[in-house]
Amino acid sequence: MNLKEKFSDLCLHFTAAPVLIQNLWQEIEKKYSEKSRHYHNLMHLENMFLELESVKEHIQNYSIISFSVFYHDVIYDASSKYNEEKSASYAAEQLQKMSIDKDMISKIEAQILATKSHEKSNAPDTDYFLDADLSILGKDSATYFDYTRKIRKEYALYPDLLYKPGRKKVLKHFLELESIFKTEHFRGKYEQQARENIAAEIQLL
Repeated sequence: MNLKEKFSDLCLHFTAAPVLIQNLWQEIEKKYSEKSRHYHNLMHLENMFLELESVKEHIQNYSIISFSVFYHDVIYDASSKYNEEKSASYAAEQLQKMSIDKDMISKIEAQILATKSHEKSNAPDTDYFLDADLSILGKDSATYFDYTRKIRKEYALYPDLLYKPGRKKVLKHFLELESIFKTEHFRGKYEQQARENIAAEIQLL
């Protein structure tokens, strides 16, 4: 099932208005297809859904986590420190157009905001969501370094002089965590490789 079908199926639980669903999807597609996006694009969403598929039976509310995936990077500007807040607000604004209750929208906003610090949550679903978002860190080294090149392109407005120390700080933060991945499933699958990839990238910076 492609992303558009996945999104439509999800929305049909909350609205029977095909035009609204179509409009909501077109906005998502437009945002994630911006020219400046080399990594934070529709492919990133596809990969997250692939990762979450393997832990679906552990997820309490798959609708919430799915909306969080669709909207978590909907606003992405490399020069802004507030992408997560803006994405969460945008999600709330869009989702209010359907009959989704306020509590559910608040949980989606909270999941999106959790991607700012990527700290362990007291909500297991949020941990699965965060781990899926970071799963690229634990891929084989060729895939990982392809990701780092794409991230560098997204931050093209910054010269190396500014980019490298900033990137190093982010990477060191991950290495200082007791574990990068919050759930047993993702820890077992990606933790060791992620630490090796990050250490290798720090060496190159």
